[in-house]
Amino acid sequence: MSTPHFDRIALIGIGLIGSSIARDVRELSLAGEVVISSRSAETLRRAEELELGNRYTASAAEAVRDADLVIVSVPVGASEEVAKQIAGNLKPGAIVTDVGSTKASVIAQMAPHMPENVHFIPGHPLAGTEKSGPDAGFTGLFRDRWCIFTPLPGTDQAALDKLKAFWMALGSLIDEMDAQHHDKVLAIVSHLPHIIAYNIVGTADDLETVTESEVIKYSASGFRDFTRLAASDPTMWRDVCLHNKDAILEMLARFSEDLAYLQRAIRWGEGDKLFELFTRTRAIRRSIVQAGQDVDAPDFGRHALDQKK
Repeated sequence: MSTPHFDRIALIGIGLIGSSIARDVRELSLAGEVVISSRSAETLRRAEELELGNRYTASAAEAVRDADLVIVSVPVGASEEVAKQIAGNLKPGAIVTDVGSTKASVIAQMAPHMPENVHFIPGHPLAGTEKSGPDAGFTGLFRDRWCIFTPLPGTDQAALDKLKAFWMALGSLIDEMDAQHHDKVLAIVSHLPHIIAYNIVGTADDLETVTESEVIKYSASGFRDFTRLAASDPTMWRDVCLHNKDAILEMLARFSEDLAYLQRAIRWGEGDKLFELFTRTRAIRRSIVQAGQDVDAPDFGRHALDQKK
């Protein structure tokens, strides 16, 4: 695929993902103009200070006017409101996509408001850090990370190919699946780990027999790595839980069953069962490293990620 170029790209939302897209678009010269919109005056002002775009507006409707590509990067619970705001100003033939971590809900919220003469193609780049806001973004965030598309029936192939080429230019690996399957996959690889992390950190915070200073002092024993996930944006993860409820509840139920199995093994001293489980899970970690989705370094590869910034 040739490197895509859009005359005008509109970024609705300029947090970690949106600002990283903006930086890559600028570095790779993928657009003639980038228009940035945010409901927050402070965020919009900071985006302008960082020179992430060419024009800045609090109005999403104004931002998408004459845009060839519109990327919605807002908490998934705000998707319908954004769709309503921009629908009347979308350019015929424009590609509208998103970066939300849940797809069935985003489609249900946005698709009914999309004009027939635009190409609505839901997407999800599987990249990010625990940080948020326009300062959190950096070039190369999407390099060698998957971007999943969940196109609707009847999606124009040329538009899909151009959107794929855009994400490939950002360094992404591309995949396609239906929305329901995406939501189930993400429930186990992303949503459940975050929920568990929030819960573990919350449990530690509630322990009366362990002081806060001890939790922080001895965090390198494993707790620290959970706190990274638990530091993720609260608004985003609240919306993820509410908008992928069925898949998350299913995975939580499976996790609870497996946890009960582990609890029994510990209680009854069944070392063989514990060893078998720990051996199997260790192999999963090695497979992730071999697949290039992390490096075999301390801190879950965070030092390597920091060096890319």
